[in-house]
Amino acid sequence: MYAIVEIAGKQFKVTQDQFVYAPGLEGEEGASVEFDNVLLVDNDGKVKVGTPTVKGAKVTGKILSQEKDDKVIVFKKKRRKGYKKKNGHRQPLTKVLIETIK
Repeated sequence: MYAIVEIAGKQFKVTQDQFVYAPGLEGEEGASVEFDNVLLVDNDGKVKVGTPTVKGAKVTGKILSQEKDDKVIVFKKKRRKGYKKKNGHRQPLTKVLIETIK
């Protein structure tokens, strides 16, 4: 059984007992989260496709940790002008354990 869920504007294919790194969700470690934007559910070959979401379908999970992604370096330069700018960015991520798909 799997489902396609929209979490924070991105779509993820999830199964039960799977870890998902979602873009920075609100909540503390150990908190329970519910995702109502279920776009598709496959239950052993029986596929339900939502228009745009499947009614009554829910995916529940548990926040395991708040982490940061790898650093991305942003470098800007204008030649012959003496202008250089170096900046780094780390995107916040949330590690979520998918518990149930209903």
